[in-house]
Amino acid sequence: MLSVTQEKGVVPKLKQEVMKKMIEQGVRIDNRGLNDYRALSIRVGVVKTADGSSLVSLGNTKVMAGVKVEIGKPFEDTPDEGALIVNLEIAPTASPDVEPGPPDENAIEVARVVDRAIRHSGFLNFKSLSIVTGKHAWFLWVDVYVLNHDGNLVDASTIAAVTALMNTALPKVELDPAGNILRIDRGSRSPLSLNMDKLPLTITHVKIGNFLLVDPIREEEDLSDGAYITGVAGGSIVSIQKVTGAFTKDEVNYMVSNSINQYVKLRESVINIMKNPPTDLQL
Repeated sequence: MLSVTQEKGVVPKLKQEVMKKMIEQGVRIDNRGLNDYRALSIRVGVVKTADGSSLVSLGNTKVMAGVKVEIGKPFEDTPDEGALIVNLEIAPTASPDVEPGPPDENAIEVARVVDRAIRHSGFLNFKSLSIVTGKHAWFLWVDVYVLNHDGNLVDASTIAAVTALMNTALPKVELDPAGNILRIDRGSRSPLSLNMDKLPLTITHVKIGNFLLVDPIREEEDLSDGAYITGVAGGSIVSIQKVTGAFTKDEVNYMVSNSINQYVKLRESVINIMKNPPTDLQL
């Protein structure tokens, strides 16, 4: 399962049996426990032509996100708000299953899950993106690019998008008395208005046999019987996506509860890294 919808790859039968036996003993093929995330690294400001950017590694899964800010006309139903648009593309070199071309349904679905978690979290103050009500507002284009796919694209992509937004600052806009734009000063910027108490993250579980695992690697996704993605912000569930498979009520209750527990740990990791993120790499 490439991420959330794509057809599964093939894990050799002998390796399947080894993986299943290890999981029954509470250990995974990469020596993690069933409830352990892989090592996380974050670099920000990696794309000098973007208004904000982040490069995230979750184990061997590597995702880059860049933010471009543009002024546009607000939507009619939200005249005093700006907008967020999340796009995602999987590089052909990220996985043998990916073919060159425009984003497929799989990439579009991952982008939707990431967008939903951010949009419903209360993390981004959309009203702060308004410049002149009904006339001008900031549009935030978040482009996520998967560089290497070793499982759990959704969680890695969410972290990349969120930390790229944390790295984004808006240019100063000068207006005339009529509310027309006179000048955009890209040399003078202000950070986005973000509620860090509601920082959004996604927590992905997969089911293999009777066992539930977080942060699956690619081979675990291919072996899984189902996947369940929970968006969490500030300790509250903000989105749920059952991708495949069937889950019992007890399993769903466990995954929801465990997602909140995992969120606390993952958020702490993200915040700690972002206090002093590496910025030496630029693309």
